Amino acid sequence: MSEAEHRGGRRIDTFVAIGDSFTEGLNDPVPGEDDVFRGWADRVAEHLAAHNPGLRYANLAVRGKLLRQIVEDQVPRAVELKPDLITFCAGGNDIIRPGGDPDALAVEFDEAVRTLRGTGARVVLFTGFDTRGLRSGRRIRGKAATYNMHLRAIADRRGCDVVDLWSLMPVFNDPRAWYEDRLHLSSEGHRRLALRVAEVIGVPAEGDWREPWEPLDVADWLTQRREDVHWARTYLLPWIGRRATGRSSGDGRVAKRPEPLPLVPPTASGLTSPDREPVG
Repeated sequence: MSEAEHRGGRRIDTFVAIGDSFTEGLNDPVPGEDDVFRGWADRVAEHLAAHNPGLRYANLAVRGKLLRQIVEDQVPRAVELKPDLITFCAGGNDIIRPGGDPDALAVEFDEAVRTLRGTGARVVLFTGFDTRGLRSGRRIRGKAATYNMHLRAIADRRGCDVVDLWSLMPVFNDPRAWYEDRLHLSSEGHRRLALRVAEVIGVPAEGDWREPWEPLDVADWLTQRREDVHWARTYLLPWIGRRATGRSSGDGRVAKRPEPLPLVPPTASGLTSPDREPVG
């Protein structure tokens, strides 16, 4: 019996990930694929499959989804799949919107966790990152902290594992952990997070998420302001436009891996499924 099986009390044969862009894997692209992302969840599945080659993995996450949408669309499907392990991260898109209420969100989140735990699956929850060190995140820090407190209480009450992203910020404060949109992790950020998730669930994985970053030259004031202008034009204004018109980046999208399928051994290009040729 592996360490993960011992700690979880159940062999992990089926793993289902649910959530939004964080779990879909933005922005950790699969080389040679257009708008297809790998992400920490795919990487965790690869770590699991290294010890259980028969693992089946589904990723139901879709970018831009609010908690209500995830609860309505993804939670019932996750229950149907009868997994042994579920990762559940949701509510971030609600928190960053004006008027997002962390107390109300927690009530809905708790009910979803109760439903997921009712399957007997091991459920892993995630707190949000500490936004203090993120140049675009200071305004929501109070709401994020309140939501995190609720999430930890829910995890304790429902018997879930927790990946405490807030406490990881000493490592994830480095800008190289983030994509230029300042909202999603970079490929290196996803790699490190996958190692932390593997650590939490007790799956051996090669690498250390705490590994110090190489020294980084700090950009001068003018360069930083130019980066701010580029970020606002490229990411902030389109986001505001979608909010103003009631649109979402996930409109019309479906899950990238809706069925729990075995993994082809990962290549340098990333995760592949049996019905896809490895990308070389």
